[in-house]
Amino acid sequence: MRKDGGFGGAAMVVSPSLPFHCLDARPFVATLVIFSLAITIWQLQPYESLLSSSSCSFPNSSASSTAILKQKLSSPSNISSFSLSSIPSSSRMPFVPKDPNLRTFHPHGSAAALFVQMGAYRGGPNTFAIVGLASKPTHVFGKPWYKCEWVPKSNPSSSIRSKAYKMLPDWGYGRVYTVVVVNCTFPVAPNADNAGGRLFLYSYYSPFPRRYEKFVALEEPPGSYNASLFFPPYKYDYLYCGSSLYGNLSASRIREWMAYHAHFFGPSSHFVFHDAGGVSPAVRSVLEPWVKLGRATVQDIRAQAEYDGYYYNQFLVVNDCLHRYRHAANWTFFFDVDEYIYLPESRTLQNVLGQLSKYTQFTIDQNPMSNSLCLKNASEDYSREWGFEKLVFRNSITGIRRDRKYAIQAKNAFATGVHMSENIVGPTTHKTESLIRYYHYHNSINIMGEPCREFVQKPVKNNATWFEKIPYVYDDNMRRLADEIKKFEQQTIGHLRGN
Repeated sequence: MRKDGGFGGAAMVVSPSLPFHCLDARPFVATLVIFSLAITIWQLQPYESLLSSSSCSFPNSSASSTAILKQKLSSPSNISSFSLSSIPSSSRMPFVPKDPNLRTFHPHGSAAALFVQMGAYRGGPNTFAIVGLASKPTHVFGKPWYKCEWVPKSNPSSSIRSKAYKMLPDWGYGRVYTVVVVNCTFPVAPNADNAGGRLFLYSYYSPFPRRYEKFVALEEPPGSYNASLFFPPYKYDYLYCGSSLYGNLSASRIREWMAYHAHFFGPSSHFVFHDAGGVSPAVRSVLEPWVKLGRATVQDIRAQAEYDGYYYNQFLVVNDCLHRYRHAANWTFFFDVDEYIYLPESRTLQNVLGQLSKYTQFTIDQNPMSNSLCLKNASEDYSREWGFEKLVFRNSITGIRRDRKYAIQAKNAFATGVHMSENIVGPTTHKTESLIRYYHYHNSINIMGEPCREFVQKPVKNNATWFEKIPYVYDDNMRRLADEIKKFEQQTIGHLRGN
């Protein structure tokens, strides 16, 4: 006996005791034709319509697997996880779409995260800043937005919400990821009772509010809120926020830079370095005495390499430093470790910044120096001299635009960049050439050996020395400070190996 599965038709039984010629063949043939016709019609109809309109009752197991199949096929969110192996073999049927031109898309994995948080900080009694990365295409071609919620620890039901303001400070330099600074400002001061609480960030994929991610951006334990931190006097007069340190860096050049600027900014200053793979054991050894003295902090940011942003995520790093130390100093400086701040005409830093105090931000013009030209003098042992002591030739080309670095009163800034900020309250000035400058020894920081590779005679006063079609003039302003800096280093941290 053979049963046709899925149709439930009756079986024909032929008794073996009756000879075949005794049977009338015509009813048999007619029944066979009708049966074949019914099977053909069944196969031509769409399965979905049969499943939805058929009045036939299926066994429980078959009905259950059919419901699973309909749910899998009709739910777009389940397309990527749908597999025939999850359906019992007795219920598998080929899927025939209604429209052969209807295309489906099957996502696998994730190209970029919606938001990658680096830090979150309270910026005042009513305001917070959340610093992170986000998918650049999402922000260039879409309209993601944010919302903030403060949930008190003592009474979670009395939470307060605020729509956030986002800033994209890398101005289009981002790659897969772009930098986002989210500002959350509430109408009342969260955690005013100092009982603690949590700051939640709602990150929306698009203008439609149904799809979003919610996460804890910041938590304040009970007793941790101190309103006095947001008002002067601040802990430091000056703070240095360094960009990402990467590649093979010369420990000797880092040593010189640190000693020079520790002297330049004075004892009420602090230096924040960000190790993106450039702080080798040798570099760390020359920074460690300053770290132990409380003058420097080295933050390990090597994990940033997982996220493809601009230039080792420099914009992310400086914005995190800005908000992490927003109320730590009167002035925050942004420049690199191959650049040396210099005050002409025996000015003092206190005097210069006093003249610039009415500005939120000022930029600093550069003196571009050769990284290979040294003075030809047979009587001098250049191997014992520091880099800024012997690189004394300055590029004298004028009338071209050069990169500037800057300092800012961080309390008035909401986001920042590598060369200046466009998200501040208050004026900016660029007219500072007579007050403050910086010497730039470009590409000298990664020369591991002797930087002097070309030696030239000292030119006659006001004359230029041409090298590789560039005119250079002799400039020994930094050289004349070398002995004082070496003496300061010895008195402050003691003897170090090397020069």
